[in-house]
Amino acid sequence: MVPKSIRSLARNPVVLSVALCLALVSPASAAVPGVSKFDGADTAWLLLSAALVLMMTIPGLALFYGGMVRRKNVLSTLMQSFILVAIVSIQWVLFGYSLAFAPGSALVGALSWAGLHGVSAAQPYPAYSATVPHQAFMIYQCMFAVITPALITGAIAERMSFKGFLVFSILWITLIYDPLAHWVWGVDGWIHQMGALDFAGGTVVHISSGIAALAAALMVGKRRGYPQEPMQPHNLTMTVTGAGLLWVGWFGFNAGSSLAANGLAVSAFVATHLGASAAALTWVAAEWWIGGKPTVLG
Repeated sequence: MVPKSIRSLARNPVVLSVALCLALVSPASAAVPGVSKFDGADTAWLLLSAALVLMMTIPGLALFYGGMVRRKNVLSTLMQSFILVAIVSIQWVLFGYSLAFAPGSALVGALSWAGLHGVSAAQPYPAYSATVPHQAFMIYQCMFAVITPALITGAIAERMSFKGFLVFSILWITLIYDPLAHWVWGVDGWIHQMGALDFAGGTVVHISSGIAALAAALMVGKRRGYPQEPMQPHNLTMTVTGAGLLWVGWFGFNAGSSLAANGLAVSAFVATHLGASAAALTWVAAEWWIGGKPTVLG
């Protein structure tokens, strides 16, 4: 038998309202089968990682390359990194992300996500990451698309007109990067279907930009006046500052590729730092042995 005091409380409208609210927000009622629940830590880590990767391009690469050119070309070199952030970001939203990640054929994604149609900030896309909003994954991948053509600019520094650079960049990101990203990372990409693994862009970002940089350097040719005229870096302080920003930003590049705040992110974070540290010491030792002293540029 329910005590009289309890029965009187149950008839109180204030008590009934509070009880109803508690029932609505209780964990039992919130757990709906089949509905993904965002993880706040995963989302926050992915957005922070996206910002870190953006920092690698501006100001990281901008300073890194800008310090190594002649003084008369420093502003144009800085501008190349800055304008790529704007161009690639807009291209990515309009159709680039859809070509790279939307379900389509084995060669390229369909345009079903053009203009971010269906790319929600309130719903995940479980095929890529079930614990973060689809737009969070999209903007993180956008920063990868931004930095990849920016990596190429060091190979054509001081030797390509701004108009030619814009045309080259738009064509390259559309015809090379987007399809390659779909091949490797897209759910139905042909390389992905073969079981290939590309955790943080070794193929999509670094191999593609490296080969493109080599091809561009061969096509554009040597700097005018080289090697008769001195072409020393004009400001190594800028270059070292940019390199430091790249080191820090790479934690977002690599550890962020876990797409979650978990042990895999920790492992990638530690490997990134120790790999860079070991590489720096190895290069210093090699320069010291071969040249008699290490150099800041080295």
